[in-house]
Amino acid sequence: MPELPEVETTRRGIAPFLLGDRVERVEVREPRLRWPVPADLDQCLAGTEMLSLDRRGKYLLARNVRGTLIAHLGMSGSLRVLTRPEPPSPHDHVDILMAGGTVIRYRDPRRFGCLLWTGGDPFDHPLLRDLGPEPLSDGFDGAYLHRCSRGRRAPVKGFVMDARVVVGVGNIYASEALSMAGIHPLRAAGRVSRQRYDVLAGAIRDTLERSIRLGGTTLRDFVNPAGEPGYFEQTLRVYGRAGQPCRTCGAPLRQVVVGQRSTFYCASCQR
Repeated sequence: MPELPEVETTRRGIAPFLLGDRVERVEVREPRLRWPVPADLDQCLAGTEMLSLDRRGKYLLARNVRGTLIAHLGMSGSLRVLTRPEPPSPHDHVDILMAGGTVIRYRDPRRFGCLLWTGGDPFDHPLLRDLGPEPLSDGFDGAYLHRCSRGRRAPVKGFVMDARVVVGVGNIYASEALSMAGIHPLRAAGRVSRQRYDVLAGAIRDTLERSIRLGGTTLRDFVNPAGEPGYFEQTLRVYGRAGQPCRTCGAPLRQVVVGQRSTFYCASCQR
């Protein structure tokens, strides 16, 4: 599933082709995504210049004078930049055709993503209004995590994956950050000290920033707007490496399920 680094990689790859250009038209071949693509999406976008392309958590927000397109890549989605004609595949559901000749193509084999429209403040939209802070923002630190975690008995892994606590820390990056911080993923969130949350907040930030620099992680479907995979997978410390030696101590890495998600850790290094 594309997580924050993959979405940020997508945003950076699309922005130079989208911003400052005018949308000529929108072609919707398959409107049945997680929620139906608005029937009037072409009317909302056609003939307008795209003014900004931002990210909130795992959502992309493309704004024009009429409102904001809210995009989510779901489990298997991607946005590609096509600079010359290319026949759509069965999973290429929506094309945004720009006046300059570029096509922004939305592909989603599982159709768990979405393309929605709002004419109001996008941050008041039901999908965005209850989201926690951005992990790369100044407002995210160990003091914040420690304060939010008090009294929580659920595992710290699930705690940092809760988008109401902090956005964009998905399964891969939660496992990686907890490994860097030396914190066992099953430890109760309320039993992690302030000092260790300081370390964890820094590990989350570092993990996400490194992944963005490497273009995200490609485990199955993700490609960047140029159709290339991400390379963070080559640096993974624990995720997907059950039974392999820990890069720090050499002990075999373990795998458990936390909140229905596979979780990887070193029982020797993480306490």
